[in-house]
Amino acid sequence: MSDKKIIAVTGATGTQGGGLVRAILADPSGGFAARAITRDTTKDKAQALASQGAEVVAGDLDDVESLKKAFAGAHGVYAVTNFWEHFSGAKEIQQAKNIAEAAKAAGVQHIIWSTLEDTRKLMAPDDKRMPMLQEKYRVPHFDAKAEADVHFAGLPVTFLIVSFYWDNLYLFGLAPKKGEDGTYSWTFPMGDAKLPGIAAEDIGKTAYGIFKAGQQYIGKTVGIAGENLTFNEMSQKLEQGLGISPVKFNAVDADVFRGFGFPGADEYGNMFQVYRDFEKEVVALRSIDETRKLNPQLQNFDQWLATNKSKVQAATQPAS
Repeated sequence: MSDKKIIAVTGATGTQGGGLVRAILADPSGGFAARAITRDTTKDKAQALASQGAEVVAGDLDDVESLKKAFAGAHGVYAVTNFWEHFSGAKEIQQAKNIAEAAKAAGVQHIIWSTLEDTRKLMAPDDKRMPMLQEKYRVPHFDAKAEADVHFAGLPVTFLIVSFYWDNLYLFGLAPKKGEDGTYSWTFPMGDAKLPGIAAEDIGKTAYGIFKAGQQYIGKTVGIAGENLTFNEMSQKLEQGLGISPVKFNAVDADVFRGFGFPGADEYGNMFQVYRDFEKEVVALRSIDETRKLNPQLQNFDQWLATNKSKVQAATQPAS
């Protein structure tokens, strides 16, 4: 065991980090060991990872000294922040800076930073098609991550640009909901644009592929996706995969969506509008072929849905 290269994984009890830990543990002869970093090592998800063979270590993204200790002796670090925990672009940037500083201090040889593109570069500052949020962002959880890229400059880093994960259908309740008339419907400002998507578990598997490939990916940006689909196409696949009908997609204006008023409505509205208005740029940044090369088990939407059918089915039911 001692000769295995340790990968320290932030967000290990979350979606992306958890997937990477499981990918490492599923390959016992791969030469890598998983060190799961979490604020609370006693919580159920952390204990579950420990029982599966991961080393579970305490570390807090807001405490750089705790991260230095957590990364000590590690070969690699998977760096991911969780905007949806606090909704603050400034906090995300600070957490990324803490990770980068700790990784540098620990002398790790490979960092994967889970980032996203800067949507502000797609529009002029005076472009009025969508509002600025938090005073300086178009899509804070995209732009802040992109802004944080600079903190990894000069380090042995791979910039991993992920896609919308289909698991959001049940994790964030984005699945179409069944109405009183029996129709399932969902509403987004996406028009007929294709949305690059991926199974959340495949993010971790692909990141593991990058760690295994090693040096050739240092200094590179890798955009990943499993399949590009319109919401109408996803609606048809949900009908077939879940055995429900009809599933209706309502394409609304982004201003209407931002006005829905739920927490994050403006953020989501801007994000989907970027996916719609800049479909070509968003899709071009992500390569399904490259993703499959790194992760031969890459799933398309139908395969993901078959695996997660019961979770998505439950998410389509109206709140009781």
